[in-house]
Order: sequence, then C-alpha cells, then structure tokens
Amino acid sequence: MRTKLALMALPAVALLAACNHAGYGDADVTADPVEPAALIVNVLDCGTIAISDLDGFSSAGDYAGQTDVFADSCFLVRHAEGTLLWDLGLPGMLAGTDGMQNGIFNVSLESTLTSQIEALGLSMDDVDLVSVSHSHFDHIGQADQVTGATWLVHEAEAEHMFPADGSAPKVAADQAAMFQAFSGLEKQTFTGEHDVFGDGSVVIVPTPGHTPGHAALQLQMPETGPVLLTGDLYHRKESRTLKRVPRFNSDEQMTLQSMAAFEARAEAMGAKIIIQHEPDDITPLGGVIR
Repeated sequence: MRTKLALMALPAVALLAACNHAGYGDADVTADPVEPAALIVNVLDCGTIAISDLDGFSSAGDYAGQTDVFADSCFLVRHAEGTLLWDLGLPGMLAGTDGMQNGIFNVSLESTLTSQIEALGLSMDDVDLVSVSHSHFDHIGQADQVTGATWLVHEAEAEHMFPADGSAPKVAADQAAMFQAFSGLEKQTFTGEHDVFGDGSVVIVPTPGHTPGHAALQLQMPETGPVLLTGDLYHRKESRTLKRVPRFNSDEQMTLQSMAAFEARAEAMGAKIIIQHEPDDITPLGGVIR
C-alpha cells in the first residue's frame, strides 16, 4: 500500500440548456424517445473515510475543527442491455487490514468490489461498462479489478488524467500512478450528457468543478422514479444546504454553476438526490436503490 494517498480531494429543453454550461457540449438526445428499461441498482460498500478536520471541505472556513465519517459508495447498475459499475472506491488492498491513517484521513475497507459482486451471484466479467464520477483516489481505488469493461469518461476528465500532449497529469504522483489501472481499458469518451443505454434510464451528467470532468449519474428507477447520484458535487448534506465548495476543487465558480444546474434538474424532475459520501443517504437504502 502506498504510504500516501492524495485526496484533492431533463428531457425538457430548459434543463438541457441549464446543464450546458462551462464549455460543455449539447446533451446527447435521441430523436425517438423510448420507454426506459427497469433497472436493478445495488449499492456497494467501497469503504469508510474518517476525517479529523473538515477545514479543507469548505472554502468559507466554517468547517474548521469539525469531524465527520464519510461513506464511500459504489453502484452496480444492471440494465437489460448491460451492466455499469459507477465509481470504484478505496484501494482494494485495504480490505482485511486495520485501515490506514494519512494525516487527517483514516481510510478502511471491509471487502473488495470483486467479492461484493460475487456475493450477488455475478463476477467482474459481467461488468460491461465502468465509469467514475471523477478521478480522486477514493473513487478509482479498485480500477485494477476491472477486466474487459469499457471505460466511459468525459473528455475533460480523460484529458485531466492522461494529457494529450504526453505530459504528466497535474496531480500528486501517488494519484497519477493509480490512473495507470485505466490505461489498459477500452475507452469511450463523450461530451455533454451521455445516455448510457440510449433509453434515458441511465444518464451521465457533467457537473464540472470538483475536477475538470466531474459527473453525476441520473437513474430512472421503477419504484422511486428519478434518482441523482451526486459524485462529489456534495460531500455531506450540510455542503448541499450551504453550497460549500472544498478548497481543493479545480474551479470554485464552475462548481457553483454545476450545483445550480444540478438543483434545477432535480427540482424539474422531482428527483431523489443521494449524496454518495453521506451515510444518512446511503444507510437507509439497505444496499439497493428501488
């Protein structure tokens, strides 16, 4: 285990326009909308992050001295046309250990993605597509367990991780080293929104600012209806209420624009919002989004 982990930490035209900001392209749309397929979405435990000082998580300075424990969640999205794994959690080598302390962070992991997916009666070979909300270590840690899946990534995040000019990515060396687990995957890039299965049931929505190509995930669930997974647009419920931007985000103003577009989308759709690091949002799900 490396001794240092880097944490940089609607269909409606009006909403599409609201989300086409900060240089992002037009959303991908189909000429003839089709009925969304029913989804099965399993919530996977991708680790726990205990933080002894939250100061870095608010540029307003009002989190200094506060502590919190973040969930680290991944999501297995099963659709009739394929299976998508959204986010890849903390490094798998933490599983079966006492965890690891790194400055203000204490990170731990009970079991790997591979073992959790096998417990569902599947294997990593059944994962057709993988996408991460962004490229911070707690969202890409088990990329080495992905075999044969196609990596869906916004062009801006792909460029952030693997600069086209061949230069080193502008991140800590330990984080850059973790990017190499993606280098052997077939890659499919996109701009604007990306309708994963072409029926509106699973849509990757750009929400840049935390990182250049940060994204949220929109799901159309059979019982709950529309659901939005935040990635790290918000880390905790207080961050959403107060619109707090971490000091380590790549662009604060872009983050605030993404928050505004995201909230407009959620209101127009009547969507349930799930903050991926917020235990109060994750625990009640009981391992499944219905």
